[in-house]
Amino acid sequence: MSEEKNSHILQAITAYGKNLLSFIRRRVKTDADAEDILQDVWYQLSAVVNSEPIEQTGAWLYRVATNKITDKYRKRSETLLDDLFLDDEDDDDEGSNFKAILMTEAKTPESEYLRNLFWDQLYRALDELPQEQRQVWLWQEMEDVTFAEMAEMTGVPIQTLVSRKRYAVLHLRERLRQLYLEITQY
Repeated sequence: MSEEKNSHILQAITAYGKNLLSFIRRRVKTDADAEDILQDVWYQLSAVVNSEPIEQTGAWLYRVATNKITDKYRKRSETLLDDLFLDDEDDDDEGSNFKAILMTEAKTPESEYLRNLFWDQLYRALDELPQEQRQVWLWQEMEDVTFAEMAEMTGVPIQTLVSRKRYAVLHLRERLRQLYLEITQY
């Protein structure tokens, strides 16, 4: 790596490191996740600086961090879809169609649009939840934390945590039902 590129990376770390870490920490649940994402951002910066110049380093870093955070939340999307859209009254074919649309490997403009629309609506619906319900749902669905682990961390009885998760799921189902119907009808 040339001295100029190495200097550019060190300047970016010095200028943006602390604020970027704070930005990431506000959007993920653990400091370890925030540090992992920040490390991924620095790695991507070092790879890109070697191949092409970056005009607006700060904007680029925050965009990459946002994408990494989104990727983290998307990793468990298949379980999330089952939980949100399949219940006793739903037809299995409808749920399968919805999953097929959102989970397709195809990178068409339509599939990307639908995926982005779904995640945008999900994040908005999550923001409407009370903090306790949102936290339980995120731990369970996004971070794979068991109810027993949550009870140990928080001191809250398991049944209370299960109840909070159920209320969160009911709210998310209700909020996302129209989107579900629109996507599966086309």
